[in-house]
Amino acid sequence: MRTSAAGIEAIKRFEGCVLRTYKCAAGVCTIGYGHTGPDVTEGLSWTAAQADAALVRDLTRFELAVEDAIARPLTQGQFDAMVSLAFNIGAQAFRDSTLVKRFNAGDSAAAGAQFTVWNKVGGQVNASLLARRAAELWMFARATP
Repeated sequence: MRTSAAGIEAIKRFEGCVLRTYKCAAGVCTIGYGHTGPDVTEGLSWTAAQADAALVRDLTRFELAVEDAIARPLTQGQFDAMVSLAFNIGAQAFRDSTLVKRFNAGDSAAAGAQFTVWNKVGGQVNASLLARRAAELWMFARATP
């Protein structure tokens, strides 16, 4: 499954695009559309094309993480929401999440309720994450096949 155009636009809106490295709220060096990793160092600058290419690579990685973690069929909205969450919290945290466990157990409502759990940075509730989780929950609840 692939992230829909609407899902990609939501991730772009949530992440924003910054073409010079910065420290995200968690203190991690970040560039482009929320891209992190060993290739991101302080003082790095990218073009918009580099940011777009990294987003495509990152989306593929998180799409695979969702596909590997989820053991039952997903609607497009559920997939988009889960990819957005995994993109933000990391593939391993997503795989280990109660959201995945509840979804795989067949309880979509309980899984959806888990989006709002991921609302903190450094132990503090973050307003941006609250808004993002509300949007992800909306995507998740859409009934598109």
